[in-house]
Formats: sequence, C-alpha cells, structure tokens
Amino acid sequence: MRAIKKTIPHIFLMGYLLIILYPFLFVVFSSFKTNNQDIASNPFGLPGSISFDNYVNAWVNAKISTYFLNSLYIGILAACVSILFAAMLSFAVTRMRYNKISAIVFQLILLGMLIPNNSLLLPIYGIMRKLDILDTHMALILPYVANAIPFSVVILAAFMRSLPGEIEEAAVIDGLSSAGLFARIIIPLTIPAIVTVFIINFLGNWNEFLLANYFLSNDALKTLPVGMVGFRDAYNTNYAQMSAGIVFSVVPVMIIYAILQEQIIEGVTAGSVKG
Repeated sequence: MRAIKKTIPHIFLMGYLLIILYPFLFVVFSSFKTNNQDIASNPFGLPGSISFDNYVNAWVNAKISTYFLNSLYIGILAACVSILFAAMLSFAVTRMRYNKISAIVFQLILLGMLIPNNSLLLPIYGIMRKLDILDTHMALILPYVANAIPFSVVILAAFMRSLPGEIEEAAVIDGLSSAGLFARIIIPLTIPAIVTVFIINFLGNWNEFLLANYFLSNDALKTLPVGMVGFRDAYNTNYAQMSAGIVFSVVPVMIIYAILQEQIIEGVTAGSVKG
C-alpha cells in the first residue's frame, strides 16, 4: 500500500512532464522536416530523415545569428548591471541598517513592483527619445536594468538578512571597511541568490518583446523575439525554418539552467531559512 502511495505522485509528475515537453518536442521534430507540406501532412509524426539544413539556413540566411547574439549580449549585460545595483542597495538596506531610512527605501522598492510594465511604455519611450538613444541597444538595457532592480532587491535582501551578524562583526574587527565587507564577505556568501536572480532577469530580458519591438528599427540591432516575427514574414511563414529558430532561442536557456540548477534551488530556498 505504501509503495502504491509513493508511485501515484510519480505517475502524475511523469504525465505532467510529458505535457510540458510535448510542445518543445513538436518544434524539434518540425525543425528537421524539409518543408511546410511535410509538417501539414504529418504534424505530429517523426521526421523522415535528420537534416540540419533548416538550422543552417535559419542561422545564416535569416540572420538568426545576429538576433541571437544581440539578445545574448543585451540579456547578460542588463542582468549583470541590475544585480550590481540591486546587491549594493540590498546591502545598504539590510546590513548597514539606517533604521527608518532603510525601511522607507525598501517600501519604495516594493512599490516599484506594483506598477504594470506595459503602463510605462509611453513614459519610457519619452525618456529614451530625450536621451537620444532610441534605435540603440542602450534603449533596451536601461529599462531592463531599472525594471529588474525591485524584484532583485527583494530576493537579495531576503538572503542577506539570513546571514549571521557574527561574520560581519568579525570582519569589521579585522579592519574591513563597508566596501570591503560588501565585496569580500557579503557577495561571496550571496552567490546562490545572485545566480537565481541572474537567471530570472536573463530570462525576462531574453524573452522581452514589447520594448524591443518599439524601440529598435535597425534590423542589425533587433533581438531574437523581434527577429523571429520578421523571419516569419520574410520567409512567408516557413514553419520548418521557424521551428529551427525557436530551438535556437530555447537551447541557451536550457543549458544555463542545467548548469546552474543547484545554485538556483539553493538561492530560492536559503533566504527563507535563518542561519
């Protein structure tokens, strides 16, 4: 009876896993088919042969390589800069403890999470136009950084609060300044939370479409989500090559998660447990 109780949850989880993976497997199979006719005639079947022509054509002819590198560069840079600012702000709020000022600053940060991102599109556009950086990557990097700071501060601050105060006191006795304490003690101890925040911010930047679609008009500067839309129009909806482009957009995220999954889980859970 006990074995049955243990088996049933695993059966449900396996079924849920198949439901989640099926759309991705459908895209992978479609990316190896030769044309739209093969996909239409047998949409759920395996490809007749394994050919990487769609991947080569999508990467070279459809400029997926350009869009891919743009998204990678913007996503990583914006995520790293947002983590830097969020870590410094979290350190000031949680470890330096300016009493009422820290509480007020943290409440203002929380308010930043209550504003819908879409409602800020016009104000952000006006700011970018006044800064004269429209149709440049900075028009995306600055909003991405600003948008990620509130959430990043909440996660990092929760983790920093769980760190024992004795470590900080010992470092101060040894003569470390606030900057040294932050760089040499707090940051290394906060790596699990930083990795978690980096993954979440990178995914948000990688998948973001609205700002990238409105702020970038130069084809050489477009990101992968925007490039995929143009790719569909330019190639008259070639679903086989589009599927190859989708695989290109998914694989980096899967690789990052596979490498850093332990740090992600540790970062999510450790902040809720007092040390």
